[in-house]
Amino acid sequence: MRAVRLIVGLGNPGVRYGRTRHNAGYMVVDELASESQAGAWSTQCRSLVRPATIAEQHLLLAKPLTFMNASGGAVQLLLDEYRLDPKELILVLDDLNLPLGRIRIRERGSSGGHKGMKSVIRMLNSDEIIRVRLGIGQVNMPEDKAEYVLSDFPPDKAAELKEMISKASRAVRSIITDGVSQAMSVYNT
Repeated sequence: MRAVRLIVGLGNPGVRYGRTRHNAGYMVVDELASESQAGAWSTQCRSLVRPATIAEQHLLLAKPLTFMNASGGAVQLLLDEYRLDPKELILVLDDLNLPLGRIRIRERGSSGGHKGMKSVIRMLNSDEIIRVRLGIGQVNMPEDKAEYVLSDFPPDKAAELKEMISKASRAVRSIITDGVSQAMSVYNT
């Protein structure tokens, strides 16, 4: 069956990055896979992909195997392969500008300085991409942002991380079942 939506979690491939702040998008896609009627993971279009069904809609879950800053190429390949429009894409990614635990849904907009989002916007030649941004920021941000995003979530934040991943998974489901405007009214507060 043809997938009607593509859900992409941004992150970096490999065990080294598995629990890092930059892989929050991967974590949400893994949560969606575990909660839904999903097939097995396979490698296609420079991504790990897995068919899923949520609310009787056929979806494709994906985690690009490119590194974060080159995510756009993998996303473009997936859209082309499955003949999907960028408006049928939901992108899930981390955001330094939001505090840990907060999520924000947007229908369009700039990259906000996020290099993975910038790569996707550049490759798709559009900023009209639904995105679910996951807060990974803290009050006193360190000077070295790259080191911060590539470090693991601290153990004392495990409960907050788990709640954010669960909330983001519900937000993606809401986008699928209720539409983006309704999801924004519930999850952006």
